[in-house]
Amino acid sequence: MSNSQKLETFLNHILVERGLSKNTIESYRRDLQSVSAALDSINLNFENAKFSDLENLLSDLRRVGLSEATVARKIVAIRTLYRFLAKEYGIENVAKELNPPTPARRIPKALSIAEIESLVQAPAREGMGIRDWALLELLYATGARVSEVINLDKDDFERRENEIGTIRLVGKGRKERIVPLGKFAQHALDQYLTMIRPKLNQSNQQALFLNSRGTRLSRQSAWRIVIENAKRAKIENRISPHALRHSFATHLLDGGADIRVVQELLGHSSVTTTQIYTLVTIDKLRESYSLAHPRAK
Repeated sequence: MSNSQKLETFLNHILVERGLSKNTIESYRRDLQSVSAALDSINLNFENAKFSDLENLLSDLRRVGLSEATVARKIVAIRTLYRFLAKEYGIENVAKELNPPTPARRIPKALSIAEIESLVQAPAREGMGIRDWALLELLYATGARVSEVINLDKDDFERRENEIGTIRLVGKGRKERIVPLGKFAQHALDQYLTMIRPKLNQSNQQALFLNSRGTRLSRQSAWRIVIENAKRAKIENRISPHALRHSFATHLLDGGADIRVVQELLGHSSVTTTQIYTLVTIDKLRESYSLAHPRAK
């Protein structure tokens, strides 16, 4: 079986058995196709490559300027592939000693509450602007990943009169979680569902967010909505849908929320992932202490 055939079998396996997202599968495909091509160029395949061959390949990637984060991602992909090949085909797992570099810990950039308010007020309160307003409110209200939001169906939203509603999100590995929905996001969704979505939905679509053609909103369109409205709001920092997720987590912790609650709301499998957000609040504490304490300096 050729490298390409083994690779396709592996990709089908992680799609079906592990329930990874389409974007994650494509990332694995790109990383492993480049590894396969590099091995082909020196007349090697996955089966007869040695540990030293993989190490040399990764050294070459560093020499051509790939970042440590990109190299680390490729190492994870190679290790995952070889575990599969060892189990399915009895191929020696020569990648098990490959260790990804420890990435520098990056503190996520959160928007201020004032910037969030400017952002959600930026869309027009008519036409498709109402849909965009609902999308922005939902992203910030739930801390959802953009992929989770565009995959929402209308029935995933449970509205409650004079109470906090809920939304059902399906995260990584198809794990479901129920997230509360505050009154601002619920009001924006009510307006969209009442005034705009019925006009767009001419083919009995289940998707919550629709585009102008009446089909499910794409990931790219959701990004565009966030970026365009950030420009309208005159937010100068680079912004993406994920910035709203960072802001959601940071503002909850700043407000006194328990880190385990934030972990649950974000859909993190480990609290260690959530703890990165505590660094942001510690920085703020240091700044406040430095400014306020008479003997801080």
